[in-house]
Amino acid sequence: MTDPTVLQSGTLADGPLFGLPLPELWFGLVFFLLGTFLFLDGFDFGVGALFATLDDDDEREQLLSAIGPVWDGNEVWLVVFGGAMFAAFPAVYANLFSRNYLLMFAILAALICRGLAPEMYEQRHDARWQRWWGRAFVAGSVAAPFFLGAFAANWLLGGAGLASVPAIVVGAAVVALTVVNGAAYLGLKTRGSLQREMVAYGPKAVTAYLGLVVAALGYLYVFDPAVSDSLLAPASVGLVTLTVALAVAYVAAIRRETFLPAMAAAAGMTYGLAALVALLMYPMADPAAGLTVESAIVSTLPLNLMTIAAAALLPLVFVYFGVLYSVFRGPVEAGEAYGGD
Repeated sequence: MTDPTVLQSGTLADGPLFGLPLPELWFGLVFFLLGTFLFLDGFDFGVGALFATLDDDDEREQLLSAIGPVWDGNEVWLVVFGGAMFAAFPAVYANLFSRNYLLMFAILAALICRGLAPEMYEQRHDARWQRWWGRAFVAGSVAAPFFLGAFAANWLLGGAGLASVPAIVVGAAVVALTVVNGAAYLGLKTRGSLQREMVAYGPKAVTAYLGLVVAALGYLYVFDPAVSDSLLAPASVGLVTLTVALAVAYVAAIRRETFLPAMAAAAGMTYGLAALVALLMYPMADPAAGLTVESAIVSTLPLNLMTIAAAALLPLVFVYFGVLYSVFRGPVEAGEAYGGD
């Protein structure tokens, strides 16, 4: 009996699986995973930023309870993003992360602060203790997306650190986007006056986000000729137009108090930002190192094997997250403990 050719190592090493454009698909997958992290952990960051606006202990507890069961699972997507880049584009991973070595440590420090602070906040019901750890929670929730935005800008432009206008503006834009996500999420997870207070920040945040995106794109058009042509490409113009349309839909949904469509619009804006960075960068995978998507991808055999593994495992991961969010759906109640206990 003849073995299925698709499983023969010789066949897998001869060319891309089923003739698919695997380098481009993996490039897109890396940015899809980045967008997934920015959306799922993004609303956790947004809740952390909005935590700073509250003084009432019960309301602060509700915000912590809203993200308690899910934030650590959401954070896994950053690891998946890094793992996919390392597996498919190891040279890009090595160059990019080494160029932004200190920035990566800043991201990790902010994530540790964001994760540790709520746990410590719950350990003692002392005003001074909780005030200190509450501030640490806010600081980590704001710093992490800011540094991630700076990382994305540096990746696109081949920079390093925070000493550039694009890094600062894109970092601020990502912070604003997390507040957009967080306000919509709290619309689903809270009720009454707390809900009204939290969702009121959504339209303000989306306005700030659009303004910062326009500022970043304007700067790139004027000062970066390598990117300016890509900015005027139909796909890029279409993405920017779609983002504006989604922002309008988001504000309309917030005002109608239909928060699930608002979350969908926020998700569209988040994935749209990741897609725009990918479009402006392509066909380069690492502009600073001169690596294209084709030159940076791993060889055919491991690429085909990774594609088979990803096609089998990613649907299972999404099913898991679907179950997770269905179990913890619905608003949190006053007095409910952090972590969903």
